[in-house]
Amino acid sequence: MSANFHPLVYIIDYILGVIMWTLIGRVAMNIFQREDSQFFFMKVFVKFTNPLITVFKPITPSFIIGPLIPLYVAWFFFMIRFYLMPWILGYSVMGMLSFPLESEISRQIYQFFNSIKF
Repeated sequence: MSANFHPLVYIIDYILGVIMWTLIGRVAMNIFQREDSQFFFMKVFVKFTNPLITVFKPITPSFIIGPLIPLYVAWFFFMIRFYLMPWILGYSVMGMLSFPLESEISRQIYQFFNSIKF
């Protein structure tokens, strides 16, 4: 089911995927916690994503409210993974669940639920 990509493609996609999901996680966590919260996970999300948000600050529109800025930045990583990487590799857009990181996670979830005996 998985395409035979060079291992570097998987490494790049995993890194970009972790960055994207960390940014999305920060937005989700911000629903329940303030950004200056002392909760360990919120501090980690803020610490790891603030440098990225700073890098993207020049192209971030001023009308986006602060708590949604990480989601805007995550959108760029999604676009890179969904459009730019396949184009660079010479493939057309591969479709949903074609990302190696998400494919592997969904495969593991599928195997887990199929192994449960009711």
